Amino acid sequence: MRLKVVVTRPLPAPVEAKMRALFDVELNADGAAFDRERLASAMQRCDALASNVGDRLDAGLIAGVGDRLRLIANFGVGTDNIDLAAARRRGIAVTNTPDVLTQDTADIVMALILITLRRLGEGERLLRDGRWGGWKPTDFLGRSLAGKTLGIVGMGRIGQAVARRAAAFGMDVHYHNRKPAAGHPARYWADLDAMIEIADVVSVNAPYGAETHHLVDGRRLARMKRDAVLINAARGAIVDEEALVAALAEGRIAGAGLDVYPHEPHVDPRLVAMEQVVLLPHMGSATVETRTAMGMKVVENILAFADGRELPDQVV
Repeated sequence: MRLKVVVTRPLPAPVEAKMRALFDVELNADGAAFDRERLASAMQRCDALASNVGDRLDAGLIAGVGDRLRLIANFGVGTDNIDLAAARRRGIAVTNTPDVLTQDTADIVMALILITLRRLGEGERLLRDGRWGGWKPTDFLGRSLAGKTLGIVGMGRIGQAVARRAAAFGMDVHYHNRKPAAGHPARYWADLDAMIEIADVVSVNAPYGAETHHLVDGRRLARMKRDAVLINAARGAIVDEEALVAALAEGRIAGAGLDVYPHEPHVDPRLVAMEQVVLLPHMGSATVETRTAMGMKVVENILAFADGRELPDQVV
């Protein structure tokens, strides 16, 4: 008997085709996000749930799943959408999709740095609105990347990939991490506050958890240079959004480039109204190659579970 799998969002066509071949799979035909009731129903009737980072699987949902569900195969590196302790108590394994989105996410970080420092979003909006009156020597004066100090918060795979790209642009790369990254030429700072004070660009690339919730808060934003910008393509809740809005509104920092938000898909309308803020809809891993590779990792984890093998990407 084939494993019953419910998939909560449409996945790239090759991934869905492979799932059809291997499992008794229920795909998301309408494309709509699962609400709480739909998630609860799916978790009652499947052996494995192929969830995604937009599905909030809290302790209440997990406590009521019954005895059938034994695997949550999450489409995404982060698992902060899942109450891992509750899954552990119920004996439900949780997997993720690491290692395949590093390069594309690092590209998005560099794109945000470029767009924010060079004011490309402002220029693009003005031209599309039909308000461009021709080239002027003093229009849209952004700042060069070369020679600027980049402070990376979190020097894991993505942070290191960002560091390599930034160095190629001529940036002076510094980083804060729990410990130094072996063999990396960038300057290590044990003191995050001290690094933030000297950075022209602060890029958040740390994983999200209890220790990093609001890691960049009002106190740390106040330590940034007034002409510095904040980049976040990690998780929205690592940055205190209310403090960020205040810092931007009061001109205490020069701008921000964001790909993630604490209450997705909601984006604070005050951020939307700010010209000095670049906003992307969580596009860090959004390439055909990476999203397909992520989906194939989901398949491999479910297949390993079905075969009774060790799960390649087990978190719990």
